[in-house]
Amino acid sequence: MIRIVFAVMIILHGLIHLFGFLKEWNLAKVRQLTGETLIPLSGGLSKPVGILWLVVCLLFVSSAATYLLKKEWWWMIAAIAIVLSQILISIYWKDAKFGTIANVVVLLAVILSYGAWSFDKMVEDELNSFLPENENAEVVTEEMIDDLPPAVQKWLKRSNVIGKEIIQTVYLKQKGEMRTKPDGGWMSVDAEQYITTDPPGFIWVADVKSSFMYLSGRDMYTEGNGHMLIELFSLIPVVDAKGEEIDQGALLRFLGEMVWYPSAALNDYVAWDGIDANTARATMRYGGITASGTFKFNENGDFVSFEADRYYYRKEGSTLEKWVITASDHSEFDGIRIPANLSVTWRLDGDFTWYKLEIVEVKYE
Repeated sequence: MIRIVFAVMIILHGLIHLFGFLKEWNLAKVRQLTGETLIPLSGGLSKPVGILWLVVCLLFVSSAATYLLKKEWWWMIAAIAIVLSQILISIYWKDAKFGTIANVVVLLAVILSYGAWSFDKMVEDELNSFLPENENAEVVTEEMIDDLPPAVQKWLKRSNVIGKEIIQTVYLKQKGEMRTKPDGGWMSVDAEQYITTDPPGFIWVADVKSSFMYLSGRDMYTEGNGHMLIELFSLIPVVDAKGEEIDQGALLRFLGEMVWYPSAALNDYVAWDGIDANTARATMRYGGITASGTFKFNENGDFVSFEADRYYYRKEGSTLEKWVITASDHSEFDGIRIPANLSVTWRLDGDFTWYKLEIVEVKYE
C-alpha cells in the first residue's frame, strides 16, 4: 500500500510539470503561473524550456512505473528528474517553489534506494568471486566414517549423508529475529547464506528490521578471514569488523553450522575427539587459525547443541565467552536431515539469546 501511495505521489508531482510545458508552448492558459523567472528567458528559450518541463514529467512518471515494478535501478531515473526539476523550480521560483518539498521527499527515497542497490551490488560482486564451479564429488561411504567418534558416526548416519555425494556448496534461506543487547527489542530478520565446504567459507546476507530502523548485514568468511559489515539503511556503517578475533569467530561459526552441511565433517581441516556416546569435540584448523567446540547429540543422533569459546565484542576490549548454538527441531531438505530451528546464545553474566532462526529453504550441490 505504501509503495502505491508513494508512486502516485511521484506521478502527481511529475504531472504538475506539464503546466510549465503548456504555459511555455501557449497550449493552455495556466492562471496559476505568472511566467516570472529569476533568469530572464528570451522568446527563443521559452519553448526549449517548455520541452524540459515535459521531459521532467516523463522522467518522474517513468521512475514511478519502474518503482512499482520493483526495479532496483528506479532511483537513477528519479535522480535525473529531481536535478532537472529543481533547476526549473529555481528558475521559476515564485511560481514553483513548493515543488522543492516534493523533490526532497523523492530524494530521500532515492538515497535509501541507492544504498540498497549499492549494498546488493557489493554482495553480488563478492558472490561472483566466492562461489566455485562444482565438480563431480565423491559419494560418502560407511568406510569414510569408520575412524570417527561414535557420536559423530551416529549423527552422519542420522543426517542421511551416507550414499550421497559430498556437499560442495549450500544455499540457505532463513527467517527469524535478533536483538543487540539483553534488554533490547527483537527485530525481524530475513537472511540468505551461501556456503562452500572446500575451501570452507560463507557469505551471509540479512535484512534486519524494527519499527523505526532498517539494517543491512553481511557476514563473510573467505580464505580464512572473517569480515562483519552492518549498515544502517544500507548507507551508514555501524559495524565494519576485521582481524584475528573476527577470523576466529567466523571459523567457529562455520564449524558450528556444519550441522547444515554434515559431510563437511569429513574434510581434513576438522579433527574429531570422542567424549562420550553422544558428545564429540571438533577442532578446526584453517588459515592460520585454530579453534574448537563441543557437539552434543541425542540418542537418535540428532544435533542438540554446539558450544565454544568465542570472542565477544566489548567497548573495553573483546573477551572470550561461551557461545552456544541450540537446536529445537529438525527437517529434511533434499533428503538431508538438519536442525531447522535454532537459537544462538552468549553465556555472559546470564544467558543472552540474541538470535532465533528457522531454516525455510536449502539447496545442496
